[in-house]
Amino acid sequence: MAEQTPPVDEMNYEGLTHDALRGVIRGALLRAAEPEGIPGAHHFYITFATRAPGVVLPPDIIAKYPEEMTVVLQHQFWGLAVEPDQFSVMLKFGGLPKVMTVPYAAVTRFYDPAVQFILQFEAPVAATPPPPPPVEPRTPSGDDGPKVVSLDQFRKK
Repeated sequence: MAEQTPPVDEMNYEGLTHDALRGVIRGALLRAAEPEGIPGAHHFYITFATRAPGVVLPPDIIAKYPEEMTVVLQHQFWGLAVEPDQFSVMLKFGGLPKVMTVPYAAVTRFYDPAVQFILQFEAPVAATPPPPPPVEPRTPSGDDGPKVVSLDQFRKK
């Protein structure tokens, strides 16, 4: 019996499914952005990759959370703007307001504990710049070596 090659998913159904599920996140955030706010006891824990493409965070937040962070949208959030591919919101960190922008593709987990609803995704590839090339040590040759400078001419006599 000859083995058959598995079919290739040229439709990318897994990617389409993830996009559709991220649409659920967008829909929940659209409800939260309404003047009435998040209905009932609902609230959201949103975990995302901080260095994913399109994520915009203040430098101090990235320093504190270099790979991933979770934010909670419940009572104290402001300016929630829901767009087709991303959302932005102002939250307080250490009492200071900070605005963040998060593409839905950067979200790794969305959880509403009020109804035990959870969506989980694979972490996206980080958009960190590549590390700089290693610096090759220079070998002194000829006049490139260390120089001795006498400070006698600068001393007061």
